[in-house]
Amino acid sequence: MSELKRPVVLVTGVGRRVGIGAGIAERLAATGWDVAFTYLSRYDDRMPWGQDTAARDEITELLEQHGARVFTVEGDFEDTAAPAEVFRATNEALGPVQALVMSHCESVDSGILDTTIESFDRHFAVNARAGWLLIKAFAEQYAARYGDGRIVALTSDHTVHNLPYGASKGALDRITLAAGQELSHLGITANVINPGPIDTGWMTPEMVEQFATENPLKRPGQAADTANLVAFLCSPEGGWINSQLLTSNGGWRAG
Repeated sequence: MSELKRPVVLVTGVGRRVGIGAGIAERLAATGWDVAFTYLSRYDDRMPWGQDTAARDEITELLEQHGARVFTVEGDFEDTAAPAEVFRATNEALGPVQALVMSHCESVDSGILDTTIESFDRHFAVNARAGWLLIKAFAEQYAARYGDGRIVALTSDHTVHNLPYGASKGALDRITLAAGQELSHLGITANVINPGPIDTGWMTPEMVEQFATENPLKRPGQAADTANLVAFLCSPEGGWINSQLLTSNGGWRAG
């Protein structure tokens, strides 16, 4: 990374201090990136944890302590205009984006028999369609050196009793892996990470114990585990990894 000019990364889905997105944003700031991040207040309002009203300011302050310029923008990715608008605003605030990390999601548990049309459509709009539109907007504004561009998407293998989430994440996988081929003329790599279960405050003590028992490393995943891999993929050393779906879960259920 240049000491004179830090590259810019856009991280989506940074709504909570304990979330994976916040961990990724901090790790990238610490390794030399300026950071733009999105959040969606009304999504957090619908979730059991509620909106973390102090999160944006506290995350921003943390990133700035690493020397990063920081820009925050609300991103309602159910709106087809939002991805392009987020990039327009980020370009205006920080300059062209060199890396895109997609950690946003719509995630409401339901299965084959109880999923509603509305929920199904919202999951695919936010998790799949917005992924395509974000990648498209990223490529259209890309101005960095050939080989320096990065796309990283977070996925899940959770499908049973989680139909719309799992299916829409599967679609995001295909879109992202295709980008690693279709954007080769720009020198942009694109990879997907399946982090497994990450303890971001939603696990009960019983669940923590269960995941620790099931994992050969005797603990559930932490946001930092995913953030470290994202930082590597976004680094020059990660530039040879492309169009891969990487499982990073400590060996959970590998046997």
